[in-house]
Amino acid sequence: MKFSENTIGAMLMIASMAAYTVNDALLKSLSGAVPLFQVIFLRGCITTLAVAIIAWRVGAFSKRVSRQDTGAICLRVLGEIFGTYFFLTALYHMPLANVTAILQSLPLAITLAAAFVLRESVGWRRMGAVLAGFIGILLIVRPGAEGFDIYALYGLAAVLCITLRDLATRKLSRDTSSMLVTFVTSFSVMSVFGLASLGGEWETLNGAHWWTIFAASILIIAGYLTSIAVVRVGDISFTAPFRYTAILWALALGWFVFGDWPAPIVLLGAGIVVASGVFTLYREALLGRRKRPVHVLRPR
Repeated sequence: MKFSENTIGAMLMIASMAAYTVNDALLKSLSGAVPLFQVIFLRGCITTLAVAIIAWRVGAFSKRVSRQDTGAICLRVLGEIFGTYFFLTALYHMPLANVTAILQSLPLAITLAAAFVLRESVGWRRMGAVLAGFIGILLIVRPGAEGFDIYALYGLAAVLCITLRDLATRKLSRDTSSMLVTFVTSFSVMSVFGLASLGGEWETLNGAHWWTIFAASILIIAGYLTSIAVVRVGDISFTAPFRYTAILWALALGWFVFGDWPAPIVLLGAGIVVASGVFTLYREALLGRRKRPVHVLRPR
């Protein structure tokens, strides 16, 4: 059976979201057993080595970077570092599906930020979708409600930091290698959290801990590589909405691994966020506003 390019692209996007979400579940399984900074540093060592090899093979290290792009890279590294901290802190303390649902508001946040920061034109339909999406986020976070979790604010902070990262990425010229940017980002995250981990106690890891961190590293690399492959086949407007399958993976893993199932109001909020995001992507494609894709490791 021969699949169309769009079908292959959709399957790659689903695989990418699965890899990222299983990685999240593995890291969450270490909460309470291994300090967060230690986990980020050890995983960073493995992923940075792998990214360095890939960047070297494609000749990324031989390319020069302009002064303007250097500033943009520094800004996106800052967003990545803080985004990593906020996201994984929320992940350590909240149900997997809840954190994943909050992160799905990222396309909406980027659309809103692009309108106000980059002065990009955003019509009333997409702005309405953005506002509806943030109503969905309020249903998930539920500020002031009895079920409110302070760590939900960490999830929202992660979205803001990743938005900063992606806005900085948009400022990069086409001459700057995506692999070089990814290596610098991965190396910076590893270094910062390695230094931060020295301020606390390190736990002695057993075999299960090591295998969990190693598996998480392999999965984050797999998610990165499949996200690259996605844009090389099929139409972005067709494959992009499949990123929301992350919610399905998170619900399944949260239930079977951690015994968590979101409250109905959280599911309703997640549904609104997903619907708003899909509509926003649809309008982007309809208006022909396709952005140049830049492939970077997510703050996972």
